[in-house]
Amino acid sequence: MKLQSVTFDLDGTLLDTALDITVACNRMFRAMSLPERSETEIRNFVGRGMEELITKCLTWEAPPAPEDVQTGMKFFREFYLEENGRSAQPYQGVVEGLAAWKATGLPLAVVTNKSIAFTEPLMELTGLAPYFQLYVCGDTTPYKKPHPEPVLHACRELGVAPQANLHIGDSLNDVIAARAAGSRAWLVPYGYTEGKPVDSADCDALVSDLLAALQQARDLM
Repeated sequence: MKLQSVTFDLDGTLLDTALDITVACNRMFRAMSLPERSETEIRNFVGRGMEELITKCLTWEAPPAPEDVQTGMKFFREFYLEENGRSAQPYQGVVEGLAAWKATGLPLAVVTNKSIAFTEPLMELTGLAPYFQLYVCGDTTPYKKPHPEPVLHACRELGVAPQANLHIGDSLNDVIAARAAGSRAWLVPYGYTEGKPVDSADCDALVSDLLAALQQARDLM
């Protein structure tokens, strides 16, 4: 089946957002009188949504109490609304790659576990909003990646069959979600992989950047 749409993960695929997230997390730690963590640690916690991020941040010898997670989420949401987009930058080649994808006429969508309250302003601040006609966020459906529903929802909204969609991400979560939805999956060789090398995901293709991915996609069209 010919390619009819492309969906993209956000954090770690299109944008390097780790510094903004780290600053917000460390502000949360200070508000809770807890020790701070390094950017490297926090990078490995990104990928499954805010609650999972905060749970991992607050896990030391034992998992945190549910009330501590809720307190952490409250502080993080407050601080990240202020930090979101301050240091985030598109990865090298992303803007050129998105322009080339856009020129094909294929509809493009973001499928992310980040909530819509953070996604929309981030896309505007970093100049990526004009490339996309749809955002499927962590609170758009009842499920987050690696569940397939966010990818399936994007396909329904774009009016394409999941088998005609290509999903591009940076982690095993993206591969699992895409394949479970019936879509093809590619991974970029950078980003946030929860401490797992991207080749462990057995993805359909590894691309060095989005321009390389575009060239291969043209062969499918």
